[in-house]
Amino acid sequence: MKILASTVILLTVSFSSIYGITPKDVKKLNIGDSAPDFNLPATDGKNYTLSDFSKPDVLMIYFTGTHCPVSHAQELRLQKLVKDLKGQSFGVVAINPNHNDGCCPDEFSYSKYTESFEDSVRYAKDLGWNFPFLYDGEKQITARAYGVTNTPHVFIFDKERKLQYVGRFDDSRFRDDSTVKKTDAENAIKSLLAGQPVLVASTSPFGCSTKWREKKQYVIADDIAWKGRKAIVEKIDSAGIKKLRANGTHKLRMFNVWSTDCIPCVQEMPEFTKIVRRYSRRNFDLITISLDNPNRIENVKNFLGKHQIVAGGNITQSLKREGRTTNNYLLTDPSIDNLIASLDSKWDGSTPYTIIVNTAGEIVYRKSGKVDPLVLKTEILKEIKEYFVP
Repeated sequence: MKILASTVILLTVSFSSIYGITPKDVKKLNIGDSAPDFNLPATDGKNYTLSDFSKPDVLMIYFTGTHCPVSHAQELRLQKLVKDLKGQSFGVVAINPNHNDGCCPDEFSYSKYTESFEDSVRYAKDLGWNFPFLYDGEKQITARAYGVTNTPHVFIFDKERKLQYVGRFDDSRFRDDSTVKKTDAENAIKSLLAGQPVLVASTSPFGCSTKWREKKQYVIADDIAWKGRKAIVEKIDSAGIKKLRANGTHKLRMFNVWSTDCIPCVQEMPEFTKIVRRYSRRNFDLITISLDNPNRIENVKNFLGKHQIVAGGNITQSLKREGRTTNNYLLTDPSIDNLIASLDSKWDGSTPYTIIVNTAGEIVYRKSGKVDPLVLKTEILKEIKEYFVP
């Protein structure tokens, strides 16, 4: 066990060192430096420059992404701060510095959004943000000028737009407000509004590394590695399905019943490819149950291999712990009645059919027919959360 733990640590350090690479032209803003100008599109359909925020005495520029669990943990506290300071000479603008080119699929595992402009629009709308949310991901010029190392990353400027605070929003990576001990950004803002110097002008920001487009080469390498994995399919009877359906593990389980002869099943499989890769490092399993004729197991394996419904990330280790070799199965029972009794008594037997089962073995989502990917991701995140849980 000690050897395994040390191996995981080494792999984590290696992965972080690759994805923590910062382009050479990224600058660093020091206390007292002027705020760099920008001209960026916003989720409200407008374009903004720095001069559009010239009125308030204190301006906070809050760099944040749509996929980061730390950003998700702090987003409600950001909204509360903006609400509490309403009526005072304070302004805030949020900027997304990230681009999808710099993100591997599993880096979106804490979010139902990607780092596209379109998803940034949805993100701001879903949160009900009443302040501008700008998108810098396309060229990332502003992020380079400000020296954004990760999200969230906070920059607070005085009336002359000189930097007076830089660093984290607060000291907690959890959503629970009781875990916050130091409200660094709020303290800096209130000091400036009161005409007082900022006592702690610089802190270390923490969160997800900025997703620079230069990281695309590593994303491509990750994609090649995933495509190199082989699909494994095993035969299973309804009793075996019943045991898997009971769950009892620490992982959320999603079951998809399908066949290669079912056109809707085939059509939605690419979405399950995305789901498998997206949540491969979370406490999540997609278990596929093929209703193809048992003598067509090679066809099923080839189909799933083509669509990369394979084990990767944390899936391989969890399978080993459970004494299994795959999450892909082909049903051997001739009657569908036994499967319905083992999987979900409310199922009418039509395919495709998808259910999500929590760790206690309770069905928290069921869908007959093709799934809606956004609804599916939302339901998954209700259970495994889009932020860190203490």
